[in-house]
Amino acid sequence: MRDDSGFLPISVWYSGGRARAPMLSPVTAQSEREWAADLRLIRSLGFNAVRTWINWADAEPRPGEYRFDNLTLLARLAAQENLRVLIQVYAELTPPWLASQFPGAAFEAQSGERITSQGVPGVCPDHAGVREALLRFYRAAAEVASAIPHFHSWDLWSEPHIVNWTIVSHIPKVQYCFCPHTRARFQRWLEARYTSLDALAEAWGRRFDAWQMIEPPRFGTILTYTDFLDWKLFTFEKMAEDLQIRAEAVRSADPHHLVTSHAAVPSGLTSPLSEWGGYGCTDDFLMAGAVDLYGLSLYPKHSHPQHHWERWKIDYAVEFSRSACRRHGGFSVGELQAGPGARGVVAGDPVTPEDHQRWIWTCLAQGAKAVNLYAFHPMTSGYEAGGYGLLSSDAAVTARAEAAGRIAQTVSENMALFTSARPVPAEIAVVYNPLSQLFGGEQSCGPASLHTDSLAGYHRTFADEAIPVDFIHRRDLEENALPEHRLLILPHPLALTSRAAHGLRRYIESGGHVLAEARLAMVDERGHMSDGIPGLGLGPVFGAMESAVRMAERPEFILTDADHLSLADLAEGTPLTGAHFAESLALRPGARASVLAVWEDGSPAIVASEFGRGATVLTGTFFGLAQRTHPTLEKRQFLLNLLRWAGVQSRIRVETDEPGEPPPTVRLQQLPDASLLVFVIAWGSPASARVFLRGFRPGETLEIHDLVSGHRERQPADGAGVLGLSPPRQSAAAVHHVAAVP
Repeated sequence: MRDDSGFLPISVWYSGGRARAPMLSPVTAQSEREWAADLRLIRSLGFNAVRTWINWADAEPRPGEYRFDNLTLLARLAAQENLRVLIQVYAELTPPWLASQFPGAAFEAQSGERITSQGVPGVCPDHAGVREALLRFYRAAAEVASAIPHFHSWDLWSEPHIVNWTIVSHIPKVQYCFCPHTRARFQRWLEARYTSLDALAEAWGRRFDAWQMIEPPRFGTILTYTDFLDWKLFTFEKMAEDLQIRAEAVRSADPHHLVTSHAAVPSGLTSPLSEWGGYGCTDDFLMAGAVDLYGLSLYPKHSHPQHHWERWKIDYAVEFSRSACRRHGGFSVGELQAGPGARGVVAGDPVTPEDHQRWIWTCLAQGAKAVNLYAFHPMTSGYEAGGYGLLSSDAAVTARAEAAGRIAQTVSENMALFTSARPVPAEIAVVYNPLSQLFGGEQSCGPASLHTDSLAGYHRTFADEAIPVDFIHRRDLEENALPEHRLLILPHPLALTSRAAHGLRRYIESGGHVLAEARLAMVDERGHMSDGIPGLGLGPVFGAMESAVRMAERPEFILTDADHLSLADLAEGTPLTGAHFAESLALRPGARASVLAVWEDGSPAIVASEFGRGATVLTGTFFGLAQRTHPTLEKRQFLLNLLRWAGVQSRIRVETDEPGEPPPTVRLQQLPDASLLVFVIAWGSPASARVFLRGFRPGETLEIHDLVSGHRERQPADGAGVLGLSPPRQSAAAVHHVAAVP
């Protein structure tokens, strides 16, 4: 990874003038004076960087003729204000000559309709000529940018999709791309995956005489959906490879600066089966492997007020992005909503100073290594006109701009702390498995959000208690890459690969604790049915097998074994509700297993088992989904009990004085000198947020410095080694630097 670890940019999107991204304002005789004034204002507000952009159409008006006038002028003026420069590349706004030079490169929908570009979406980079021209553009940009002394980093692809910024509403359930060049790439992918046509025939259930005969599936059939699985998995990998070749092109000319990218929405909130899935869903974990930092766009008040995000969803999105980049030591917030949303006649609620305090500090608390507010001026064109500006439409400074600038100033004043701190490692891992999202193929017949809602239900329960959670990928199971996690949770686990099942077995045998949900590993990576459920040899590991299943929106089960640690403080006979499935289980002969709960007909609903040095709990329902859609205190207690069962410990205890108020977001980061940063973000009344930190020596004196308010105090830990922290002062957030007094 390229290293600029000593600087954390808090920037605003600005490229000179008022044009909205990805378009550029023309450079005129007045540009230098006007842009300099804007940049002076950005600096005076407290920001330490500016995020500008370039687009292919303006940068290469004729083949091989490159012009970066806006970039060079803005960079020179930014240097005068001591602002670092970040560059967003927009390759999807293509020069008109490209389609003329490569007439066979148009994107093609599953209907066979070729999409004529209207500036966007451009043409398909799977065409060899287009791809080479694209990479030449990136290399040319890198040669110019690498010479900017105060240049910080690249973002090579904003909100990656196969087709960006284009809504083709007249094609139902539109899917991309079916052009000859993508089809040929898919054929090569299949050949590498299966190595022989016989192996492909066994998986797909139909035979081909040559790889060139194979077509991507354009509709579902009753026969098999292995072709659909392969097509979607190919798309995930293709998107990551497309990002990687952009990164390689830039690095060939600029090996010194960070390369990043960011998703429109984290993949933990999307589905390949959703309305937008056909435009090209991404897998954040795969995308993160292609660049130094990957990240997200975060628009909690994007447009319609009915769809504004609650606290839990913001926390979940940011935690998922952090997890996808866990091996990189941080993530990037490519776009953070700066002002109220707009979409045609829809207007979002105002963005307040308190919103920025909560949003920015939430990102930094999770370890963000860059936060970029979109945008300095409101949008000037398109259906988003009038929205998202940090300033008002008349260019007046707003209270939210001042609040965001103060946060940027706080970060700059404490740069060494924020750049060296790291979130404390999580002991809980929740498995993200896009293979399960594809269960049933095009005939899934269920909500596209089943998997992501299940993940979110677990995360919300633990986040409310300030307990850190990692999302891990199914591939981590395949690679046995989760040694630090004491508790592993498999939500919505209908499909699993054989390698992941083996990895799960090894983890449990070695002493791991696992909670898994209904119909575990029902199908394998081909979508083929397992011999029994749990499948892929996991029945003996979980000590149970499926005996029957029925669907129910909120199936009720009764707790029966009050002695198991997972049922502590829950009385025998307590009813709980699940979601979607009521799977009846049966104990396997000879298993070290017991029944923890039963359905109304008396059949087992939850089974606990021991296997090797580890232990499992198998629920016959989608427990995370139930806690997401119909949370109860009893289900919350069950999940918190699992922490004691698995040996998970937390240093933080959270209390609120106001019943019904959302709990604060509390996150803990470690510094190399053993001091701590404690982020407390209040979503209700700041004064009601009470936080207690465990793990100190009894009576140890600690210095506490709130970096936000400037308040300092010394306080001893109590006789149990617990330190109480003050609630936020003068803000919706506090960031306490806690250090032992020598």
